[in-house]
Amino acid sequence: MKIRCTWCLSSELYIHYHDEEWGVPVHEDQQLFEMLCLEGAQAGLSWITVLNKRVHYRKVFDGFDANKIARYSEAKRAKLLADPGIIRNKLKINAFITNAQKYLEVKNEFDSFDQYIWQFVDHQPIINKFSSRKAVPASTIHSDAMAKDLKKRGFKFVGTTICYAFMQASGMVNDHTTDCFRHKELGA
Repeated sequence: MKIRCTWCLSSELYIHYHDEEWGVPVHEDQQLFEMLCLEGAQAGLSWITVLNKRVHYRKVFDGFDANKIARYSEAKRAKLLADPGIIRNKLKINAFITNAQKYLEVKNEFDSFDQYIWQFVDHQPIINKFSSRKAVPASTIHSDAMAKDLKKRGFKFVGTTICYAFMQASGMVNDHTTDCFRHKELGA
């Protein structure tokens, strides 16, 4: 029997996400953009809430194509606000659109979002060695720096806690507990 991080044990969807995605280094720009948006959507909620809606988010946000999202009309915003398949928060929906615009600016400046976002960990995953979930921080100096720079560039819903959750999800940090089978797999 595999030992896993305790946070994922409440559902099969969570277990699959933990085993296949969480903490795996991501370098594909569009996937990084999606992850940053969805972490922002999580603000004030549990990740499972967003994870349960992720497939629908991908559908209604055009597969997280930033070029399309950046040009959403007021009519499209209203349609999204009425969609029960996503978190219907006007500020969060507007943040997706603003962040798409800012993401495109960053891609233009750095040639890729990957080059920009991974600079906050010197382009290498940080392998932490926490023995319990209680020891895992909610933010670090790296997420502080990321949040500060993203905010300066005009991104929304990118506080340090959201940025740290994004870093965990995208594999910029390995916060699987040391007893979890994924810690060793991703740390190798």
